[in-house]
Amino acid sequence: MAQLEVMISGGFQGPYNQMLPEFEKMTGIKVTTKSGASQGSGPRTIKAQLAAGTTADVVILSREGLTELMSMGKILSKSDVDLAQAPLGLAVPAGNLKPNIATVESFKSALIQAKKIVVPGSTSGIYLTAELFPRLGISNQISVQVTERGSQATGALAAKEANIAIQPSSELVNIAGIDYVGALPEQIQLIQTFAAAIVINSPHQEAANKLIEFLSSPNAKGAIQNSGMNPVR
Repeated sequence: MAQLEVMISGGFQGPYNQMLPEFEKMTGIKVTTKSGASQGSGPRTIKAQLAAGTTADVVILSREGLTELMSMGKILSKSDVDLAQAPLGLAVPAGNLKPNIATVESFKSALIQAKKIVVPGSTSGIYLTAELFPRLGISNQISVQVTERGSQATGALAAKEANIAIQPSSELVNIAGIDYVGALPEQIQLIQTFAAAIVINSPHQEAANKLIEFLSSPNAKGAIQNSGMNPVR
């Protein structure tokens, strides 16, 4: 039986988890899944794990993170395929009052009132802390906890250790213990594209191609939309 190793970030994890059993059943390919952040610092990013010698045939992560891997020569040329897009969204602990975030002003005031905000240290968190919060002029009025992974951010929110989490919508819908409020206003939105690619020197390129074709096929549409994402094609 063919074997395949996939390293995936949190953004596309929802559709991937829904579709993987069908792929394995249909193809007879056994997939081992590893996890890592699209971007950021620390040893758990996909970039750091590959650099440290962790093996993978396929990576699935944000376009920004994939571009970094390409510039490092880690990706098989022309093997990259966009899978889905996710807007940045906001969530609160389950049962908490949902703030109004329909306009930039109401979003700003929701954050200032929130006391404690949690964001992942990957692509979305970099945008929020380095670009958006300073642009809105609220960096000094809010307390932000940056976690290594999106799952740690939603975990902190579910445990009521924070009042608001902001990250890709796909990491906030269908998560126990939290309530998804909605997407950020368009003017301050970061739409992230999540893509798959084959790692250079993968010994299983044929099986890797099959998986990427499956995840980007029209059959993926339902799983993608069910996870708060939009298909790219």
